[in-house]
Amino acid sequence: MIAGHLALIVAAVFSGAAMYVNVVEQPARFGLEDRALLAEWKPSYKRGTMMQAPLALAGGALGLVAWWQTRDLLFLAGGIAMLANWPWTILVINPVNAVLMATEPEQAGAQTRALVAKWGRLHAVRTAVGFVAVLGLFLACLSH
Repeated sequence: MIAGHLALIVAAVFSGAAMYVNVVEQPARFGLEDRALLAEWKPSYKRGTMMQAPLALAGGALGLVAWWQTRDLLFLAGGIAMLANWPWTILVINPVNAVLMATEPEQAGAQTRALVAKWGRLHAVRTAVGFVAVLGLFLACLSH
């Protein structure tokens, strides 16, 4: 049952990091003027991606392994929820990322601020999906 417990730990780390972005980092950005907001968002997003993308993949894979070992559908649901962050990011968030990454800080304005706000709302979906995974994995771990 190690895979299930590891999946839960990884999902909790992913979700905690995602929540930090929504609750702490994103609001702090909005205290900056438009150019500084974009200049802060760009490297922050790159660093966050390096951490959260592998966590989503690892949490999903571990959840699927735990499901394979136990046939507990909550492990399957948790694993799928973690993996769902990948298509959500690629299909929904990446178009916003592309525009923000292509914008030079000197060109930042109200539209940039609105896109960073939209990015925050889209990122909040990742956070929520992560916590759904945590809940499913936690309940599965309780029964094993």
